[in-house]
Amino acid sequence: MRAACRGIGEPAPMKGPRRYGRFARPHAQRYHRELIVSVSPTSLAIDARAVRRVYKAKPEPIVALDGVDLQVEPGELFGLLGPNGAGKTTLIKVLTTLLLPTSGTARVFGFDVARQTTELRRIMNIVSGGEQSGYGLLHVREQLWMFSQFYGLGVRDGWRRVDQLIEAVGLTEQRLQKVSSLSTGQRQKLNLARGLLNDPWILFLDEPTLGLDVSAARQTRELVQQWQRALPGRTILLTSHYMAEVDELCDRLAIVDRGRILASGTSAELKRRVQRESIFLLEVDRLPGGHQALAAVRGVLSAVEPTAHDLGSAADRQTVSVKLTLDDDAALGGVVGELGRMGASIVALAKSEPTLEDVFVELVGRGFAEREQEPAEKVR
Repeated sequence: MRAACRGIGEPAPMKGPRRYGRFARPHAQRYHRELIVSVSPTSLAIDARAVRRVYKAKPEPIVALDGVDLQVEPGELFGLLGPNGAGKTTLIKVLTTLLLPTSGTARVFGFDVARQTTELRRIMNIVSGGEQSGYGLLHVREQLWMFSQFYGLGVRDGWRRVDQLIEAVGLTEQRLQKVSSLSTGQRQKLNLARGLLNDPWILFLDEPTLGLDVSAARQTRELVQQWQRALPGRTILLTSHYMAEVDELCDRLAIVDRGRILASGTSAELKRRVQRESIFLLEVDRLPGGHQALAAVRGVLSAVEPTAHDLGSAADRQTVSVKLTLDDDAALGGVVGELGRMGASIVALAKSEPTLEDVFVELVGRGFAEREQEPAEKVR
């Protein structure tokens, strides 16, 4: 029955071991050598300089990008984190040749987004959250083969690539199922497979887990990581307003708001901007000297009773909790010594780390939810 469902000239699904992993094509090593030869050794994966994009609107134009500078190295998984309306999607549209910048320049692997669109489109792809591309009447395998032809693959190579990706993203059981009958998570797996058909040098992911449940979102993140690790040099630009997602996936990230990049670096570097002291939550069986005794220890800036939010599940335990702010981690030794002299035993000790939300609040003075309620910025 399955043979009868295959299209004209369509080969049977590939069998046997995969020599280059789930996400590497049979010619992947040759392909990567060609990538290195074709691109200047000094080429950045993304090099945007003073990019500005203004939308015509009444009563006044709207600034979507306001002088964006962004550099991404080949092989990086780089994240753009910001609230809805911050300019993330507009930047991706500029970098993928879907929008021209109003001013400024942008290059992707050395190709100018305004003047070398044909060359650039051959080496990149984009996957968006909630994407509804293709035709619901086609089954999964037909849908992907159709896109393989749009991307210029040969007939047999197209079917071969389709089968590889169907297996890689876990849609083997749905391969002959109509696209219209897929679940949201399965549809996003299909979109990801579509985005990998042309084996891009750089993949743009615009809110790829938008609307997915926890399990489907986790599977999508895992697939993205597996694809990138399968071949050195593959680059990803991810946009998201899910802080945990960016924190988990990205080598570096930039925080975006009102069309500007406010700060960039690794997650740890950005968090250090917010918290310069060491903060610990300490839980002991008793504290005879009270919080004041610990506050007097050298290197302790403060020792106070933590809030219920700080404590979480520990709030219901019959113990004494202290929120310690220290000059640095080394001061913890003096605290432990003082507790020993009091005869107190440590029940739990955890270091409190700032979040990317804390970084955003530090930079702009408000949280994501507050920012998303504000009107779009106008040209001044």
